Amino acid sequence: MPANPKYLTQSKWQRFAKITAAILGGYFVSVTFHLALASWFNRANILMTMAFSGFILWVALMVVAFLAKSGWKIWGIYILLTFVFSLFIYLGQTYNPTAQ
Repeated sequence: MPANPKYLTQSKWQRFAKITAAILGGYFVSVTFHLALASWFNRANILMTMAFSGFILWVALMVVAFLAKSGWKIWGIYILLTFVFSLFIYLGQTYNPTAQ
C-alpha cells in the first residue's frame, strides 16, 4: 500500500535538504559531539565508545531530519549544533590539555 501523497514532501529542494541534512548534517553533529566529549574526558575511552554510540546517534539524527517540516530549518539546527560542539572542542583543548 503506497504512502498517502499529502504526507510526502512535494518540493524537490526540501527533499534534497532533508536528505543531505540527514546524511551529512547528522554525521557532522555526531562526530563533533563525540570529539567534544573526547576533549574533556579520557580520549581513548570516548573514541572507542564512538564506534557504537556515534552510529546510533547518527541514525537518530537521520530520523529527526526526516520528521522535520523544513529541511532548511533542520540544516540550520545541525550547523548550529556543529559549531557549538566545535567551540567545546576548542575550549577543551585549550583549558584541559591533560585529556589528550
